[in-house]
Amino acid sequence: MVSTDLENWLPPPETHAELDWAPLLTLDLSRFDKPGGKESLAAELRDASTSWGFWTVINSGIPQALVDRHFAIANMFFNQSTDEKKKVIADYEGGGSHFGYRVPRVMEVGDEHGEKHKMLQNVEGLNIPKIPSLDQEMTEPLHDVIKKYRSDIAEFQKLCYEKVLRRLLVLIAIILELPEDYFVERHDFCAPSEDHVRMLKYHPRSEEEDKKMKDTWLRGHTDFGSLTLLFSQPVAALQILAPSNEWKWVKPVEGGITCNAADVMSLLTKGYIKSSVHRVVRPPPDQAHLPRISLIYFLRPGNDVPMIPAPSPVLLRKGLIGKEEVNEEEIVTGYEYVRARAGYFNTRKTLKVGQKGQAEKPVHKVKHLTVQDYYV
Repeated sequence: MVSTDLENWLPPPETHAELDWAPLLTLDLSRFDKPGGKESLAAELRDASTSWGFWTVINSGIPQALVDRHFAIANMFFNQSTDEKKKVIADYEGGGSHFGYRVPRVMEVGDEHGEKHKMLQNVEGLNIPKIPSLDQEMTEPLHDVIKKYRSDIAEFQKLCYEKVLRRLLVLIAIILELPEDYFVERHDFCAPSEDHVRMLKYHPRSEEEDKKMKDTWLRGHTDFGSLTLLFSQPVAALQILAPSNEWKWVKPVEGGITCNAADVMSLLTKGYIKSSVHRVVRPPPDQAHLPRISLIYFLRPGNDVPMIPAPSPVLLRKGLIGKEEVNEEEIVTGYEYVRARAGYFNTRKTLKVGQKGQAEKPVHKVKHLTVQDYYV
């Protein structure tokens, strides 16, 4: 039986550990509509988006009460029975819908000594598709728990796009000296796409269990879409691979949103906008006993958008694009790209570590595109 009693979400205490925090840019979006605001914000974002690929947004305009309500919805969903959660399953292996409950899988990890360890993932998830207006029919399944809060989630999704993502797309277009609506048109909120909200719950593990997994809760990876929004919560666990090739912690900013560029944006800009490798690890000692709930919005290109580089004067000057012809039969659409990436990542069940402790980085293809995956 579904329990839909929604209790207020009480965020856990912040860590007191002294961690090696990444020096991320803080972007104040309240300046966006002021005279010269877009231009000055774009100038600030240029370095962060091309070197780190991560930054923090503040003053987004999304009410904190609505964000907290979604943490409460996530908490309530994950407190359902396993049978209840499994009523709508994300089907990565069968080629079906990627929306629904993501069941923890058994992962096999091989170390440099040839020993193999099998362990159940300590993370469960829920992918919620983009919800159209309430008078439109859903084409993707929704869990009964989510149906109850459909109007809240629809409002949240639209605000994520209008208040944050659309503005970031405009700023990136300005950086690339393109028309301001160039990326907005390719990420039309009203057009079919693989946009979704993801709710995750990481369950704490013992020190012994985490040691077998090298303290990794989610292996190093890049995101598959265009931009990602991660809403702040206090449990520190996210790390990014810095330009120096060192892991740095991402500091939660109260009321802020951690943003990162993803693979599609990097592809559309020939790597100029950086899609950075990141991972989730065991939290610091004063938080290692706490569950960690994540609230994420993944922006994906429209399903029919071709995955070809933007005609940017900046990319042309840097020699990243030329006048080479593209075989139209080989053009990959946004839908094909993100489905292939998500399917590959979410069905791989083994991880091998080389002699020097470096995890393998397998390559797979989406039509003519060669895609590098990450396991670090």
